[in-house]
Amino acid sequence: MPSLFIDAERLRDLNSGLGQVCLHLGHEIVRQCPNEWKLTFLVPKGQSGVFGNSAAYIEASWQRKLLIPGQYDIWHCLHQDSVYWPSPLLNKSARLMLTIYDLNFLERADYSTAKKERKLARLQRKINRASLLTAGSSFTASVVKANLHIPDAVPLQVVYTGVAVDPKRTPTDIPKDSAPADAPIRSFTQSPFLLFVGVIHPKKNVHTLLPLLEAFPDYRLVLAGPDRHPYAQHIREQAQQLGIADRLLLPGSVDEATKLWLYDHCEAFLFPSLTEGFGLPVAEAMTFGKPVFISNLTSLPEVGGKEAYYFDNFEPENMAKVLHDGLHDFGQNPLREDRLRRRAASFSWPSVAGEYWKLYRELTSSKS
Repeated sequence: MPSLFIDAERLRDLNSGLGQVCLHLGHEIVRQCPNEWKLTFLVPKGQSGVFGNSAAYIEASWQRKLLIPGQYDIWHCLHQDSVYWPSPLLNKSARLMLTIYDLNFLERADYSTAKKERKLARLQRKINRASLLTAGSSFTASVVKANLHIPDAVPLQVVYTGVAVDPKRTPTDIPKDSAPADAPIRSFTQSPFLLFVGVIHPKKNVHTLLPLLEAFPDYRLVLAGPDRHPYAQHIREQAQQLGIADRLLLPGSVDEATKLWLYDHCEAFLFPSLTEGFGLPVAEAMTFGKPVFISNLTSLPEVGGKEAYYFDNFEPENMAKVLHDGLHDFGQNPLREDRLRRRAASFSWPSVAGEYWKLYRELTSSKS
């Protein structure tokens, strides 16, 4: 009976992209699991059973960083920063599959060259132990190849992320008895609004969206996502200077129902990010048939394809023209919405899990 171990410890943060990957991929891996395979998940404390009773569970702890019990044929580490690794004593023969979603740290201005080199060195040591690598996009795969040494015997496959949102299940309105924190959103979005979803961080480049409110006085802008970085305060101050602070809302992190409501009710989705490993919010907005306006950098063209509108630079006049022309084109072309939905549907968790099961089987075949 082949045994598969999956590190889903990042379930501890379901508001993060990795947390959502662990949740949705885990459920689909279990659903597609062949009868002859044995599954074991590493999960946060208190989450044993999250994927049902057909799988076994080990709860993460500081002791588990030193030793994970059991022997496994395949060990799938779902992200490159995990601190949980197969023991050379108990799992000397385990085939390690390592998923790399991005190397965005290479673009961070707040990281020194020495810090970047240390992170690359740690990742190289993990790659040296791997039997197979997967990357979250073709762009990420190219960056991995350019900055790290991939042994000839180690395949590198691109496996995209799935989209889990379902517009058919989206609430038509935020409930009247929802938490008080939602009240500003209900009030603010009475007028047409543009939407960004993601962490408020310099790499997301959202300050370039503020001049659009000057060019489009009938619109408001919602920047929904964690806003603890000092960049968020910079955004607020810049909005004050431009005189558009009353048409800007930074609600911080929002729950899933509110996020889906925002997708469903926005006029357009804006994502001028400088660096992405995939760009899940773009695919989510496309699921709702919303026009998406995104940068043409890193992995984003792989998500948006021919259906997105692209900012090829971030000069205010150019961005305003792209948005104006795109909204007009979208309004004149009734087929656009359906094409966006179909493209988003190509990023599905059943297909992602199916690709992984194919790789698991290949690893076990090569082992025997």
